[in-house]
Amino acid sequence: MKPLRTLVVVHTSLLPPDSLEGYSDKEIAEWRTEYDVVSTLRAAGHEVQTLGVLDSLTELRAALIDWKPEVVFNLLEEFNGIVTYDQHVVAFLELMRAPYTGCNPRGLLLSRDKVLCKQLLAFHRIPTPQFAVLRRRQRFTIPRRLRLPLFVKSATEDASLGIAQASVVDDVAHLRERVQFMHEQIGSDALVEEYIEGRELYVGVLGNERLTRLPVWEMRFGSLPESQAAIATRKVKWDRAYQRRYDITTRAAEELPPAVLQRLDRLSRRIYRALHLSGYARIDFRVRADGSIFMLEANANPNLTGDEDFAESARAAGLDYPALLERIIVLGRGYRAEWRNFDG
Repeated sequence: MKPLRTLVVVHTSLLPPDSLEGYSDKEIAEWRTEYDVVSTLRAAGHEVQTLGVLDSLTELRAALIDWKPEVVFNLLEEFNGIVTYDQHVVAFLELMRAPYTGCNPRGLLLSRDKVLCKQLLAFHRIPTPQFAVLRRRQRFTIPRRLRLPLFVKSATEDASLGIAQASVVDDVAHLRERVQFMHEQIGSDALVEEYIEGRELYVGVLGNERLTRLPVWEMRFGSLPESQAAIATRKVKWDRAYQRRYDITTRAAEELPPAVLQRLDRLSRRIYRALHLSGYARIDFRVRADGSIFMLEANANPNLTGDEDFAESARAAGLDYPALLERIIVLGRGYRAEWRNFDG
């Protein structure tokens, strides 16, 4: 790919430095994705500018008009602290007729709203755990059609925010307590699902119309005590010391029966298209011992840190990290946004 004027859009607090020197591991972890993307694009010869966005699009508009980037590499995951508003920033990019990487506004809307996502997938007969929504400022009612144990999470937040061992509940008292925590501490409606025991598998997908399924990756919970539920809590996903203590890793899924692998491939493609995703995404599944598969979540614009599961999965498919970012740029520049129908 020829060098491109590339505007990397990030949260204001995550503007990366030019070097890792002098920073602690904890500090680096905050903006590691942003650093990996920016430094890799620069090393590949692209002319890169970074722009922090918090609660205004004025600077973004000025950058698009004055600098005229050939692509916007979108790493923004919220706007003014609201996760579901990232889709509006991408919609703004479309209004400005700026090519961008990652998912389109419709796909972000459908995948970020976990309740709407599950309702849509139920329409398409894609297996997901039975669920109920317990909304804020409404009287607590027991979802009687659901069987214990239950898993309680935010209806909108991602990155495992609010997910802990206490998220898996075995009785009504703990259910009430966890729902109250979700309402008051996380500030979102509570999505209550039947808890699915089994292997946790991640399927990366690249593409717009034509899709490429990356090798299936697995969250391995190592020596986590049997008294604890094998779930991707916030500590499991982000606490490096905790991961080392219990040998928690993500790696290529081994010994998957061919029928399960074939069904994961087919389901991930169906989900990607049903949710109108584009660019790249990661679909999370649980697979029971009997081979039955349940879709947990669809993650548009998943973590792009160089050593996280999406990049590792791409590497296993023959795409090293620079090549992965190049592929994402090609997909972004090739996405047929509505304005392209008028520009030819």
